[in-house]
Amino acid sequence: MKIGELIIVLDFGSQYSNIIVRRIRHLGVHTILCSHNISIYNILSKKPKGIILSGGPFSVYNNNAPLIYKNILELNIPILGICYGMQLISFLFGGKIESSKNKEYGKSYLKIIDEKNPLFLGIPKKSIIVWMSHSDETKEISEEFKVIGKTTSCSIAAFCHKKKNIYALQFHPEVSHTEFGMLIIKNFILKICKCNANFKLKNIIKKSIDNITKIVSKKKVILGISGGLDSFVAASLIYKAIGDSLHCIFVNNGLLLEEEEKSIDKICSIVKFPINIINAKNQFLSKLTGIIDPEKKRKIIGEEFIKIFEKESKKIKNVEFLAQGTIYSDVIESSKDSSKLSVNPIKSHHNVGGLPKTINLKLLEPLKKFFKDEVIEIGYILGLPKYLLYKHPFPGPGISIRIIGEINEKKISILRKAENILFQELNNYKLYTKLNQAFIILLPIKSVGIMGDKRSYEYTAILRSINTKDFMTATFSNLSYEFLEKVSNRIINEVDGINRMLYDISSKPPSTIEWE
Repeated sequence: MKIGELIIVLDFGSQYSNIIVRRIRHLGVHTILCSHNISIYNILSKKPKGIILSGGPFSVYNNNAPLIYKNILELNIPILGICYGMQLISFLFGGKIESSKNKEYGKSYLKIIDEKNPLFLGIPKKSIIVWMSHSDETKEISEEFKVIGKTTSCSIAAFCHKKKNIYALQFHPEVSHTEFGMLIIKNFILKICKCNANFKLKNIIKKSIDNITKIVSKKKVILGISGGLDSFVAASLIYKAIGDSLHCIFVNNGLLLEEEEKSIDKICSIVKFPINIINAKNQFLSKLTGIIDPEKKRKIIGEEFIKIFEKESKKIKNVEFLAQGTIYSDVIESSKDSSKLSVNPIKSHHNVGGLPKTINLKLLEPLKKFFKDEVIEIGYILGLPKYLLYKHPFPGPGISIRIIGEINEKKISILRKAENILFQELNNYKLYTKLNQAFIILLPIKSVGIMGDKRSYEYTAILRSINTKDFMTATFSNLSYEFLEKVSNRIINEVDGINRMLYDISSKPPSTIEWE
C-alpha cells in the first residue's frame, strides 16, 4: 500500500458511517474510520488524500453536539460533508441551520443545479433519487460557497466552496438507494482526491486468516452455527486458519422454519468442517413462555445460546475462543457506546455485546468489520456454494421475532406453514434469487372473517419482502398483484389460524427489516 493512498472518515455517530468506509473500499482505496475529535497532528501523520465528515443524529446548536476545529477545513485536503457533516461545514463558515418544516426521511429527488461540478460528473440526469435522513437543514451559506443541488423541501441540498475542494451533501450518497450515489463517491475519491485503487478484498482475507492463525495458535475454537451465511463464512475463514481445531455447534432452538432445518442438513453435507447438532427446543420455548417484549426475547435467546456453548465447551479440552458470525450491521444496530456518539441501540443482536463473566473464553469475530455484500464476496472467494451465498438471511433469534407478542407452539406452527407457502410461490414465480429477503410476520391481532359461510376470528399476517445491497438500507419489493394475491389466497385457505393478509411497504429507514 502506497503511503498517502488513504481516506479518513470522521465519525459523528451515523449508523451509515461504516457504509461510507465500505463504499470507498469497494473502489479499491484504503479507508479508515476515526473519531470526530481526532487531532490535526494525527490527521497529518496519516497523510490522507481526502476527509469525509459523516452524518449524525445531532443538531449543530445542541450543547452536546460534536464539533471539529475549523482549521481542519483549512488543511488543503479535499473534504466532503454528508448530512450532519454538511451542516457542520456550513455552521463553521458562518452559515445558518434551522429545524426543517418538512423533515425528509427516505426517498427524495435532487435537482442538480451545477451539472459540470466535478462531484456530479457522468450523471446523465438533472434530477436523481436521493436518500434523506434529516430534521435540520442549511438555510443560508457563506458567500465562499455556492449551491449545486436542491430538493423540493430543501433549497440547499448540495453546495461547494468556490475556490477550495470542499463539498457538502444533505443526502446520503453512500446508501444503495441513492441514484448514482456510488458515482458521486467515486468522483470525490478518484477525481477530486486523486486516489489510486489498490486495496483488494483478497488481500484482506489472507491477512484475516494469518491473524486468526497467530491469535489462536494451538488452542481450540468453538463456534455456533446459526444456519445463515454469516456464521458459515466465519467458520470457513477460521477453518482455513486452524483446521480441525475449530469445533462447530448448531443449536436447534425450536424457532426455525422447516426450510431452515432442511438447509442445515444440506449445508452440513457440503462443508468440510464437522458440525455437532444439539436439540434444545424445549429449553428455549420454556424460557420464552409469557415473554412479549422483543428485547427480552432476544436477550433470553442469547443467554440460552451462551449457556449451551458453555456446557459444550467444557466437553472439549483446551478451548480458549468462542467464535461468532457477527457482521458490521449487527454491531452498528446494537451499538450503545457513547464514545462513538451512538444514540440508543436500534435493537440488540443475540451475538453482539461480548461474553458474560461466567464464560472464560475469548471472543473471536472475524467478520465484525464487514458488511453483508462483503461477506457474500468473501464466501465466494472461499469457495462456498451459491446456494448458501444467496440464501435469504434468517435471524439468529429465529421466528421468535416474527411472532409479535407471546410465543407458543401453535403460533410457531401457523407461521411455519405460512412461510412454506411463501417460499413455494417465490420459487414457482422464480423470484427467490431476485429478492434479498422475504418472510411472514404473525401479528397478535385477530379480525373477523367469513370462511365456508361461517364467522371466523383469526390472526392477521404480514408479508415482508425487501431489496437491498448491504442490509443497512432497504426498500420494499415491487411484487406483482398476481403474486401477492396467489400467496394471500393460499395462506388464508391452507393455514388454519390466519384469515387476513397484509403487505408491508415500508423502507429502512425509517423502519427496520425485521419487525422486532
